[in-house]
Formats: sequence, structure tokens, C-alpha cells
Amino acid sequence: MGAPPGPAGPRGSGRCACQGTRARQDPNDRPYTPAQIDRALAVNLRAPAMLARLLAPAMVEAGRGHLAFVGSISGKTATKHSALYNATKFGLRGLALALRQDLHEHGVGVSVVQPGFVRDAGMCAATGARPPAGLRTVSPRQVVTGLVRAVEHNRAEVNVAPPEMRLLSAIGGQFPGFSERVQRRSAGADRTVHRIVEAQRNHR
Repeated sequence: MGAPPGPAGPRGSGRCACQGTRARQDPNDRPYTPAQIDRALAVNLRAPAMLARLLAPAMVEAGRGHLAFVGSISGKTATKHSALYNATKFGLRGLALALRQDLHEHGVGVSVVQPGFVRDAGMCAATGARPPAGLRTVSPRQVVTGLVRAVEHNRAEVNVAPPEMRLLSAIGGQFPGFSERVQRRSAGADRTVHRIVEAQRNHR
């Protein structure tokens, strides 16, 4: 969810906040274990890649079909405490957009749908964390609508988030240094992300 988001589809199409593994970290952070790192990569990146590997050949043979990945706005811009989560979502976005080019000539479409903070489902609901002041949420129905739109119109990327979050993620993707400085001024965002990360540590 926009900072970190929550799961949708086969275990890991959604998001999960995972912090980094630096030798020296924020005093409030704890390094992830190798098992936790492996699990995050397996659920958020390896599983979608393996599913695509299994499904794509039949679509190519038929000359039609569509692969739709559900990622996260966190695949567009980085946030504190979320190095591992960001890595998997950046990776998923790259996988989807590259596969889209590979499969285009075979009549197969590929899309990535990237929600922001989702209410009533996923990590916000599971942890009780509220988005920072000024950032709104989206509903599960809006995510589904975005997914349908991506498939029906063969969209490369659909960002399901309020306008302010789409703008912030676009700026963050283009100007990461500026985004970093802005985030440092937002204590509310820092607390939200950290709470989600800690609550989800053993679930991804």
C-alpha cells in the first residue's frame, strides 16, 4: 500500500513492507534473518515469475492472453524501512514491463497494477496502521476495477491510488534525492511504515 501495500492474488501479488538489511540501521529497525529475506523474495518476486513461466507458453501458442501482476506504488519510489519490500516491488515492475515487450509480438499482453494504501484489506487492515495525514486510501473494489481496466485495455501500468500519491510516486521515481528529503520531514509517514514493517515481519 503506497508506502507499503498488502497481498492480493496468489500469495504475493500484493504488497508487504520489508525493511533493509544494513549493518547499521535505524535504532528502531532490526535486521531481517536470511529466512525472512528468502521468504519475501519468494512470495513477492519468485512466485509471480514462476507463474508467468508456467502460464505464458500456452498463451503464446494460442496467440492471445494476458498476464496481470499486482504490485505496489512502492515499486515506483523508495521509502525508509522498506528496502527489501521496495526491492521486490521494483523487481516485479521490471519483470512485468520487460515481459510485456517480450510477449507483444505473440499477441500476449502484460500489465502491472500498483495500489497505494488499501483500506479494509491487506496490511493496513491487518496491522491497524493508518496512512499518514494527507494521504488517502483506496478500496479493494478500486483495485479490482484497476485490474480489469489493465486487462481489457492492455495497459502497461495502472496505478490505483489517489492523485496526490500518484504524483508523489512519480516525483520520487524521477527525483529520488528530492523525495528522500521530503520524506525525512514526514514523521507520520515514518511511523506508519515502521509499524506495518514490524507487524508483517514474519508474514512475508
